Amino acid sequence: MACLVIHGGAGTMPRASFSAQSYQQARDGLRDALRVGWAMLGKGGLALDAVEAAVAALENHPSFNAGHGAVLNAAGDHELDAAIMDGRDRRAGAIASARAIRNPVIAARRVMEDSDCVLLSASGADAFAREQGLDMVDQDYFTTELRRQHWLRAKEEKAGLLTRARSEAEKHGTVGAVALDNLGNLASATSTGGYTYKRVGRVGDTPVIGAGTYACNGVVAVSCTGLGEYFIRRGTAHDIAARIRYRGDDLASVANAAIAELTEDGCGAGLVAVDAAGNIAMPHNTEGMYRGAIAADGTLSTGIYADDFAVVERLA
Repeated sequence: MACLVIHGGAGTMPRASFSAQSYQQARDGLRDALRVGWAMLGKGGLALDAVEAAVAALENHPSFNAGHGAVLNAAGDHELDAAIMDGRDRRAGAIASARAIRNPVIAARRVMEDSDCVLLSASGADAFAREQGLDMVDQDYFTTELRRQHWLRAKEEKAGLLTRARSEAEKHGTVGAVALDNLGNLASATSTGGYTYKRVGRVGDTPVIGAGTYACNGVVAVSCTGLGEYFIRRGTAHDIAARIRYRGDDLASVANAAIAELTEDGCGAGLVAVDAAGNIAMPHNTEGMYRGAIAADGTLSTGIYADDFAVVERLA
């Protein structure tokens, strides 16, 4: 019955400019994150454990815009957002604009379990993580040469100097996971560096419960990716849950409808979701979305573009 679905963001490199090495590195990162999360479920762990582990693995991988590999804001710094939600009781924890937490998703879970808050921000989030004994790092840890190049191109765009429009991959990205465990519990987690050259202090949908992250047992778990302002305005993740819970809509139709609405807004967007029956949805309106899933039979699949989602291996 258990299943796990992840995404590494709807902001992917255009296929024509994606080197074979980078393409394989990203797919390997998705596969490895799925294995880590699945190992939790295989040991009888909760869906909550699986999504935390999978997202932490994606935060540690430089191909994705979260943790190591996060984008830079307008000041050339990193400000990180993350959230996690337990479908059993709809408890949630989130951090926003953190600057020194190695794995923001782990801090988000600590906020949920070891504080009386749902959301902590900026220096308060970093201070809480230190109090919890979590791994703290300097800003340089998050920076990669690729993200620095993306920042320089965004700066040039602001100055009107670009000769080629920036791709979705140069603008934004997010990582996330949703899971259903063998007890029927649902959970969701999401993490991001935001979008390249964002205003200092800007917070997107990722840590806003009901916008980019949501989970409710018996209904659905959702993690979103795209320009967060649109997801916040629509309350996308909760809206998907409400359509299923109150109207009885099926997951595929509501997930596709959500992306269609965001498309009307002009937003590059994607999401992953799993419902209480183990049905999976991974719609997106961009050229690609880093995504992967392990179905109840242990079949592990990954993909980046619309036509390359394929089985990689079968796990026990």
